[in-house]
Amino acid sequence: MASTTAFTTAGVEPIAPPSPTPLYPPAPRPGVSTWPCSITGTPVADPQNGLVYAVAFVDPGHHDLVALDLETGAVRFRVSVDPPGADALVEQQRAALALANGRVYVAFGGLFGDCGDYAGWVVGVRADGSGSLVSYRVAVAKRGGIWAPSGPAVDTSGSLYVATGNSNATSTADEGDSVLKLSPDLQLLDSFTPADWANDNRRDLDLGSVGPLLLDSSRVFQIGKPGIGYLLREEQLGGIGGEVYSAPACNSAFGGVAAAAPFVYVSCRNGLVALKLDQDSFVVAWRGPAFDSGPPIIAGGSVWAVDLASGILYGFAPESGQAKFQEDVGNVTHFTTPSGAGAGLFLASGRQIIAFSGD
Repeated sequence: MASTTAFTTAGVEPIAPPSPTPLYPPAPRPGVSTWPCSITGTPVADPQNGLVYAVAFVDPGHHDLVALDLETGAVRFRVSVDPPGADALVEQQRAALALANGRVYVAFGGLFGDCGDYAGWVVGVRADGSGSLVSYRVAVAKRGGIWAPSGPAVDTSGSLYVATGNSNATSTADEGDSVLKLSPDLQLLDSFTPADWANDNRRDLDLGSVGPLLLDSSRVFQIGKPGIGYLLREEQLGGIGGEVYSAPACNSAFGGVAAAAPFVYVSCRNGLVALKLDQDSFVVAWRGPAFDSGPPIIAGGSVWAVDLASGILYGFAPESGQAKFQEDVGNVTHFTTPSGAGAGLFLASGRQIIAFSGD
């Protein structure tokens, strides 16, 4: 990917249609005949052990972690990861999986529309499938889901950082609308909650729409539906209203962010935004054209993001925001993000994978 302007469509290969009898049939959804899909959280790969892990919601209504052989796709093992004591029918596994500390971590939120009495959870299972689960339930009466597609972030000590959705609390703060720091065995270590948490809860304006980003400066960047960016101290998140710095960044952020010092790139409903950071503050460096931005990545010397409404893939110069590349890739689903490997860029479009190559 040496030259971003030289990217061309290398090939479009349709994904093979599903088998008439799926290996793990989707579970029925309350009120409808079947789930529209059975896997919504991004899988995680373990190249060292030749495995890829995915969580499927399967008939008659439970979540399985399935470990597949990275080369052949053969099932190595399958283990239940339903949050203990929870109603699996109202818990949705949308966040990307995380692999750390010899465990696969799986986060749970609620269904679209906040159906049922769900709560946010993180579950950990040993990477070889053995032993019992470890788990953490967000301390809310209900809601507080962990659903951001980017999933948990993990620091060098193995601690996990997750962002939660709004809860029903309006008088006493709980762990909804918060950033939580969890130990490798999923004990609560620390938390941050915006000072305006009660208003966020009333209006469904929570931090949980984007996962935390760990920065090289021992800071944590967080943004959510209100579009306000927060810088937090990794070693002391700050409790209620204890951020290092906060400022508006955009109208509303969803999905995930990318970073290459000194910039953080934020996927917003009104376009991709680049923030330039120093140790304890940030300013808006540039804003891209107005579009519903999917989560960005940095690859081949450009920042890449998809317009979720039009299906246009954009490549921007990281420092200036100049548009260097754009291509209509057709139909994309919510939160679609490109991925890069070697000199290639790959993107899911409907039932196809589109590959771009650079010289």
